[in-house]
Amino acid sequence: MRQVRHSIPAEGAGLPGDAHTGALLGWLRSLLAWRVDVTREVYGPAADDAYRGLYIADDEAVRLGADWPELPAALMARRYELAHERRAIERLAQPDAPLVRLARLFTLDEFARDVVLLALAPELDPRYEKLYAYIQDDVTRRRPTVALTLQLFAMHGPTRDHFGTFAPAAPLRRHQLITLLDDNARQPTLPSQVIKLDERIVAELLGLEAIDEPLAGAVATSRPERTLDALVLPADLVAQLRRIGHDRGSGTVLALQGSYGSGRLAIAAALCAEWRQPLLDVDLVRLLDRDDEPWQVMRRIGREARLRGAAVFWRGADRCLGDDARPAWRAAFLDVLDDTPGCNIIALERAWEARGTLRRATFLRIELPALSYSAREQVWRDRLGTAAPDASALRTLASTFRLTPGQIRDAAAMAHALAHWRAGDVPLDLAVLQAACRAQSSGRLNALARKIATTYTWRDIVLPTDHVVQLREICLQVRQRRTVLEAWGFDRHLAMGKGVNVLFAGQSGTGKTMAAEIIAADLGLELYKVDLASMVSKYIGETEKNLDQVFAAAREANAILFFDEADAIFGKRSEVKDAHDRYANIEVGYLLQKMEEYDGVVILSTNLRKNLDDAFIRRLHVAIDFPFPEDADRQRIWEHAFPADAPRAADLDLAFLARRFRIAGGNIRNVALFSAFLAAEDASVITMRHVVLALRREYQKLGKLITPADFGEYYRQLETHAPAGA
Repeated sequence: MRQVRHSIPAEGAGLPGDAHTGALLGWLRSLLAWRVDVTREVYGPAADDAYRGLYIADDEAVRLGADWPELPAALMARRYELAHERRAIERLAQPDAPLVRLARLFTLDEFARDVVLLALAPELDPRYEKLYAYIQDDVTRRRPTVALTLQLFAMHGPTRDHFGTFAPAAPLRRHQLITLLDDNARQPTLPSQVIKLDERIVAELLGLEAIDEPLAGAVATSRPERTLDALVLPADLVAQLRRIGHDRGSGTVLALQGSYGSGRLAIAAALCAEWRQPLLDVDLVRLLDRDDEPWQVMRRIGREARLRGAAVFWRGADRCLGDDARPAWRAAFLDVLDDTPGCNIIALERAWEARGTLRRATFLRIELPALSYSAREQVWRDRLGTAAPDASALRTLASTFRLTPGQIRDAAAMAHALAHWRAGDVPLDLAVLQAACRAQSSGRLNALARKIATTYTWRDIVLPTDHVVQLREICLQVRQRRTVLEAWGFDRHLAMGKGVNVLFAGQSGTGKTMAAEIIAADLGLELYKVDLASMVSKYIGETEKNLDQVFAAAREANAILFFDEADAIFGKRSEVKDAHDRYANIEVGYLLQKMEEYDGVVILSTNLRKNLDDAFIRRLHVAIDFPFPEDADRQRIWEHAFPADAPRAADLDLAFLARRFRIAGGNIRNVALFSAFLAAEDASVITMRHVVLALRREYQKLGKLITPADFGEYYRQLETHAPAGA
């Protein structure tokens, strides 16, 4: 009987990684040599037939139909000796040996470990394929089959446990360590199926750095170094996260709920840095856009986490857990969360609770709080470094823009780019930083409200001095929120009402919209006008839903909400006479609640202040009545109505226009614009004739009478005017 000799170290010497694999492969060669001898014993002279494996001879058919012959004692003794050598190799193996570690990670018993070894051998040396073909009596079967594993490793014959090793739920196939191939048979039996070791497992056993091909582009591995102390987080949140680290044990699902840039990935990385383990970053959105089979993908990710000893961070988990999630992906995702040891960290934007969907894993959800004003200022300082403007600018940014750490990071990068494009490498100023902050809007508000371009400045508005002071006080309430609410402790005394709610009341054209634009420009915020017609719905509950979306989107956009003709929604609650009255009152109450909860700036304008609900008026921080302009104010408005570049005649009598025509500022701007068009058509400067002609059209639009008393000496020009081309 032929023998294949291999070297086994003495007891206590130890077998590190490669040596352990080498010893096992040597043992396998000895086992295969033993099986060759068994084959020769069973087949006798037919074993040397050059065509054996290509056809079935008559005597072989007879032998197959007879009882299996017992092996000679010498062959059986040699098999027991090989079993002893196998156990000796295992005793000498070190814990970090690849096959030992693989068996520990995936709870493989001895038979399963030998299956992996048998499938690994031809991946390393193609000569094993010829041995497998010879032993399996089929030159086309150059890979091991289930039958071969039973012949080699089931010393006393196959049992139920041996066959169970190849069941779909058993570790070898559940974790996709091996694949069973049909080998061109239409309906193969289990023993005839071919075993293929997964390429990722081959790479792992060879110590190669690799990642699954199906996961490429959607999964990345890192070894974080920044701990929780390096993040700007509340002390109580840090303490809570560290408790999770101590208690995470085996199978913990930590849900971090927050908006974009709220620091979910940074927290996951910091936790891994403290736990001294890698982080597997999985982008579920990319995976869901592919056509891969969900269970295959999810189990590959779970396998990768085990192999790397990594915690898993799942981006876009809402896509797999929300009501609109595809059932197959949801089931596969929950399965891998329940099956993967260690910690799974899922990033959520909306609240989600496990509620019995996880059988083994412990679930914990943490809603990440918004950054405090001082925390935002610190993040700005860290991101801008020496390029930061003065401390006052940082305080303004922190107080005005409610940005997450990620949004501040993006805004800082954009600010550097904007500064470079505009004027080369120059220091950042507040205007550039404010523009970068405005660009961080989620964009949802654009679908719900209309953005108003802010073109006016404080020089353009004409109001009594006290009214202008009140408008400036609105701006200082926003800029000084950090000092008053946080540093001085008012935040702890206010459950709601931390925003700035403003009412502008007055006739049309008195400057309410202009004032809103000026405030937005002064604060560096965007101004959105809410279309009330699209908000109010005849269906019960729809109006509240629409308003809730507007306030949520406005918070994401760091925008000022401007409700024109607000009395249409915020009107007085009426006596309940029917169901319609009851639900109308509910709408008003709900809107009052949203006003109090919102921590931004809301400006409402109305022509009819007396129609507003008293409870709403009490919740306002500022209410300004815009008076109808008197003669002096109207003259200032006329002066501002014509740009400096507009050519005007020397006889343009603005004092006469202000004294004779009692119209609001909005009407004056309309007249100035149309008079400019008339002058351009005549190819001349703007004269009194053009202005009075424009005034006539404005009077006609307003339904006012055109009398000589108003137009005086210019009335005759109205009678003699004929349109061009008449």
